[in-house]
Amino acid sequence: MLFGLVGMLFGLLVAAVMIASMWKLFTKAGKPGWAAIIPIYNVVVMLEIIGRPIWWIVLFFIPVVNFAVSVVISIEFAKAYGKDILWGLGIVFLGIIFMPLLAFSDARYQGPDPLF
Repeated sequence: MLFGLVGMLFGLLVAAVMIASMWKLFTKAGKPGWAAIIPIYNVVVMLEIIGRPIWWIVLFFIPVVNFAVSVVISIEFAKAYGKDILWGLGIVFLGIIFMPLLAFSDARYQGPDPLF
């Protein structure tokens, strides 16, 4: 029972850190921060930030494709704030570390990557 409580509290902490990070990143991009707390809409806002079409949201419902799309979106999201591909991969695999680092650093929103 103790492990369940600890696990639940850890999950809530992770969720709070990720929401706070997304909120900060959205406001840096000129989007409403509250969008970070609304499921699916927060992905729509991320797609707007990276300059990708909204219909990409449909790709999240296709198995295997959803992981590839998550990688692409994370890399493009990092590039929109002046970071490189490795930073984007860090967001994919260690998001709990890389999202807050990106959000609370001096990184500024630079707009979508024109090369992709």
